[in-house]
Amino acid sequence: MSFIKLIHILAAMISISGFILRGIWIIKNSPRLQQRWVRIVPHVNDTILLIAGVMLAISIQQYPFVHGWLTAKILALLTYIGLGMVAIRHGHSKQLRIVIWFAAILVFAYIVGVARTRQVFILF
Repeated sequence: MSFIKLIHILAAMISISGFILRGIWIIKNSPRLQQRWVRIVPHVNDTILLIAGVMLAISIQQYPFVHGWLTAKILALLTYIGLGMVAIRHGHSKQLRIVIWFAAILVFAYIVGVARTRQVFILF
């Protein structure tokens, strides 16, 4: 396994772990959500994740909108980001935020499945 791929996987694990933790804090109405590091660390980690992903795509010569699996992964990533924004910040009610949070976790699982199989349609 290449160093870039290891960084990408580690950053993805940190990303979903932090997202799940923030969702739990939303459910519990935790004041931790207001801490500065909680708003900064995810952005730094996700930047590392994205840079490693781009470097990985270049190194394996697989590109979005050329290779279907990578296109699916990018489109799912954009969906995950949108759902994450609603779940963490912009949901109008706590119930909506929780439902969207679960949906985002499912989309993340799809992204992992596509990455592992390099197939657009996966079965869990």
